[in-house]
Amino acid sequence: MISSLFLYAKFIMRIKRNSTFAKKISMSNIYIGYHFTIEPKELGSEILIAELGEKAFESFTETETGISAFVQKDLWDEMILDDIHILQSEEFTIDYTFEEIEQVNWNEEWEKNFEAIDVDGNCHVRAPFHPKTDAEFDIVIEPKMSFGTGHHETTHMMIQHLLEMDVAGMKTLDMGCGTAILAILAEMKGAQPIDAIDIDNWCYLNSIENSERNNCKHITVYEGEAALLEGKKYDLIIANINRNILLNDMQSYVDSLNPNGTLLLSGFYQEDIPFIDASCTEKGLTYVKKFERNNWVSLKYVN
Repeated sequence: MISSLFLYAKFIMRIKRNSTFAKKISMSNIYIGYHFTIEPKELGSEILIAELGEKAFESFTETETGISAFVQKDLWDEMILDDIHILQSEEFTIDYTFEEIEQVNWNEEWEKNFEAIDVDGNCHVRAPFHPKTDAEFDIVIEPKMSFGTGHHETTHMMIQHLLEMDVAGMKTLDMGCGTAILAILAEMKGAQPIDAIDIDNWCYLNSIENSERNNCKHITVYEGEAALLEGKKYDLIIANINRNILLNDMQSYVDSLNPNGTLLLSGFYQEDIPFIDASCTEKGLTYVKKFERNNWVSLKYVN
C-alpha cells in the first residue's frame, strides 16, 4: 500500500515546479543559513526543499547528513518554519541549527563544493570550471542545484551499469532525469532516440541546457510524470527515483519495455530490494545484476 507520506511527497514534487529552486548570485545581502540533519535523508531532503522553496528560501546545498538552506535576512522571521509540514512528520527525524551569514557569493560557494566525479576511470562528470581529463566519456554539466549531479551513490551506480552495456541504437528513457547525466552518457555510447523526463521544472530546464552543452542531438526532454509513457516503447529504461515512486510506476515501466528490453533501477536501499524485486518479478522481469554502494543499491532487470 502506498503510504500517505508518498502521496504527500508527490504533491510536494508538483509544488516544486513553481518553487524558487535555484542558485542565486549575491555579493552584498545578509542571509540566514539553516543546516538540517535529516533521516531518512533522500526523500526527506526532497520534500523539505520543496516546502522551503514555497517560502523565501532561495538556495540549497546537499550535505553529508541532509541539506543547508538559505534565505535573505530581510525576508526572514522567527516563525518561517512554523508551517513546514515535514518537520512535524513522525516518519522523519529532522534537527537543525541556523546562523547569520554575511555577503554570500553563491557562485563561489557552489564551485568550492562541487567536485568532479570519476567513475571507474572511464566516465568523468565535471562542471565547466573543471579541467578536462582523458576519460573516454567526458560529461560537462552546469548543475544549478538540480538533483543527479553524479555525486550521489545511485547516479554513480547507474553510470556503472551503462558503462558495462552496449546501448548502441537502443531507444532509451531516462526517467527522473535530474541533470540528464544518464541520458547524456547513453547518447555518448550510441543510444538513440532518448527521452528524458522529470517532474521538476528546474530539472527539466537544466536537462535541456546540459544536453545542448554536451552537443547531444538525440535527447528530447519532457516535464511530467509516468503518464507521459502511455503508448511509448523503449529498449532501455533508466529510473533513478525512490522506492515508493518506483513501486507506484513499475507497471508503466514494464508496459513501456520492449521484448528483451533492459530496466535499470536505483534510488533505494539494500533493505528495499525484496519489495522492488517482488514487483519486478511478478510483472515478468528477470533479475540480472546488482551494484551496492554505501547501502544504496542499483538493480538490472531484463524483459
